[in-house]
Amino acid sequence: MSGKSRAVSAKGVMEYKPHIPRCLPPGTVVNCADNTGARRLRIVQVLGYKGRLRRVPQACVGDMLSVSVKEGKPELRKQVLGAVLVRQKKAYSRPDGTRIQFEDNAAVLMTPEGELSGSEIKGSVAREAAERWPRIASMSKIII
Repeated sequence: MSGKSRAVSAKGVMEYKPHIPRCLPPGTVVNCADNTGARRLRIVQVLGYKGRLRRVPQACVGDMLSVSVKEGKPELRKQVLGAVLVRQKKAYSRPDGTRIQFEDNAAVLMTPEGELSGSEIKGSVAREAAERWPRIASMSKIII
């Protein structure tokens, strides 16, 4: 047996990370929650997803995505852009016991550097996405 105990991690007390269920696979069409001119976005890829062999990557609130614009301004359509998911329909629990569920799935368009493409975010934003992306937190009016 090794000398290290499994009960204590090497870093000490670990911060609690809520488990948010991943529910949006590639091909899902989500609403665009900003004023860039895009209306509907199709998820192409979930960036930073590390999964198992042959498991379909899925996204949850706060994940960076590659999306294509399916409905909106003609100059935005048929391009692969970056986006961050800010709302999801699937309910999830927070550490204090509350359950959060939104009416729709929505994302905001972002540049590869992490800047927002639009100047305004329509609707509410999940707290998990706002904590992970400070630019989204500063632009949103309602954080739930």
